Amino acid sequence: MNLHEYQAKQILRSGNINTPRGIAAASADAAVEAAGELGGEAWVVKAQIHAGGRGKAGGVKLVKSLKDVRAMAESLLGKPLVTNQNAPDGQPVNQVLVEETLPIARELYLSLLVDRETERVAIVASAAGGMDIEEVAYASPEKVLTETCNPLLGVQDFQCRALAFALDLTGEAYKDFCRLLPQLYRVFVGNDLNLLEINPLVVTTDNRVLPLDCKMSVDDNALYRRKSLAELRDDSQIDAKEAAANAANVNYVALSGNIGCMVNGAGLAMATMDLIQLEGGTPANFLDVGGGATPETVAQGFKIILLDPNVRAVLINIFGGIVRCDVIAEGIIQAVKEVGVQVPVVVRLEGTNAELGRKLLAESGLAILAAESLTQAAKLAVEKAA
Repeated sequence: MNLHEYQAKQILRSGNINTPRGIAAASADAAVEAAGELGGEAWVVKAQIHAGGRGKAGGVKLVKSLKDVRAMAESLLGKPLVTNQNAPDGQPVNQVLVEETLPIARELYLSLLVDRETERVAIVASAAGGMDIEEVAYASPEKVLTETCNPLLGVQDFQCRALAFALDLTGEAYKDFCRLLPQLYRVFVGNDLNLLEINPLVVTTDNRVLPLDCKMSVDDNALYRRKSLAELRDDSQIDAKEAAANAANVNYVALSGNIGCMVNGAGLAMATMDLIQLEGGTPANFLDVGGGATPETVAQGFKIILLDPNVRAVLINIFGGIVRCDVIAEGIIQAVKEVGVQVPVVVRLEGTNAELGRKLLAESGLAILAAESLTQAAKLAVEKAA
């Protein structure tokens, strides 16, 4: 689950980390009031969306009058902002962050993330801040510095010093940086984050170190114990179908095809999508209803799939193990009746009571096509969607 910049900075401040003073605003009037409250003669107005590349897309701007604050807020609020990370549709800007300006001397890059290869939290830093770190890593890999943290000890002093020296920090900036890293590590672990990215981390002209921007992503699997963070979810930033899937507690990713897929198990779902493409079709989604699929989750799956107007056929691929195939078949029949499915439905059942499940589908009197193999199911789905 991604957080907005203003939310991420609130979490940083709760961890005793200094950030630029800023106020989130949902209207142009509120943005002007925020600028007046912050004081000064210049402000930065930032669109709040769950995507990077805002500056290049015109979503971050330095303004030097309250009139320009209003104009910038009005140009952003209520409209989609398209960046290189969310093209082609962009994401709606419902709030802007009005922030004080800082006298910037240097821009650095800093992030904490879960390194799945070492199964540890990794700290990534670079003197090339304010740039796409992927481009830096590709063009100049020697500029990207990495330290991995022992899960029992956290980030150690020698690691802080090594990174500070490598980033050419001195004096108060050196001390700020060495204080900042352990604080960030505690925020990362204490909030079950899987990404904490600061780009840029700035060194000011008076040699202070501050996070000018901040991106946070929370591990979805930990939200059950992070209720306050779960409440920060902004479903306006994701596809409406994905928001419905979140509410139904199923895994869904919208794609651009016309064959809706409902599968129990992520690996089986990916194999199903591969086979659809092998047969010349294109999947409309990835939908994993889980190993313990029930008639209720099947019904929810249908509703989510059919929110996509491009879907012209639905392929259900269920392996009966934890849940018997006859129970799933009853759920499919119930769901088709309840939802009023108007597109062809192809079902492949395998596993416990598969024969009984296929018999129930065949005798249902509904327009459900039962397939005995995944290949046959994919061919039928592609044929019906054509």
